[in-house]
Amino acid sequence: MGSLAKRSTGGSEAGSDRHGDGPPERARQAPDSPDPEPPPPLPGFEQFQRHWDRENACWAVKILPGEYYVTRYEEAVSTVLGSCVSACVRDPARGVGGMNHFMLPEDASRGPNDWLDPAVGLATRYGSYAMESLINDLLKLGAARERLEIKLFGGGKILSAMTDVGGRNIRFIHDYMALEGYRVAAEDLGGTSPRKVIYFPASGRARLRKLRPVENRIISRHEQLYMESLGRQAAGGEVELFT
Repeated sequence: MGSLAKRSTGGSEAGSDRHGDGPPERARQAPDSPDPEPPPPLPGFEQFQRHWDRENACWAVKILPGEYYVTRYEEAVSTVLGSCVSACVRDPARGVGGMNHFMLPEDASRGPNDWLDPAVGLATRYGSYAMESLINDLLKLGAARERLEIKLFGGGKILSAMTDVGGRNIRFIHDYMALEGYRVAAEDLGGTSPRKVIYFPASGRARLRKLRPVENRIISRHEQLYMESLGRQAAGGEVELFT
């Protein structure tokens, strides 16, 4: 089975709120007021640690590489992206949505192979699994594929490897969207800066902030470790996802 999971768990403002209008900003919570009770977690997401976001006056959760989160409540889902890609997906009619965070594994084999073949390549199948895990959980909550609103973020060129990991992730997600017939509602992909993304599935609003070079180094190190772990799984055949 692959490593994608529901959870095992300064810079300038760039495009704040430009990827979804959503409702007006809520009034910030008074510092001494008590936090409200969190909504019950959806089945399969009980292990995520949520916190009360006083700035946005809602419960929030942070996802890490290889994870995804789904909600039907007015929650915020955030992550930090370097080379990885996140898809923010919701069905506005059903009021359900979520976010994933994934990276394609590198080729752990030697010699000619079909690793990135758009139909049967193992890396492509891993990316498809990352997308379908999120989408299928939304469908279980009553979402419809034809109503899905999808926004894409990440794919930066921040790793010092010879291969453009971010570019490879972008090519995959564009190919996947075209193959499945989904429309991209908004995207912010590529470039050389990491991003922090906060997504509000209830409204479809997404807030994006480009991060500073010092944060870039930290994120690069974390993604390098994550990519190495994917490579070990691929070498051991553990990324085999479908029969």
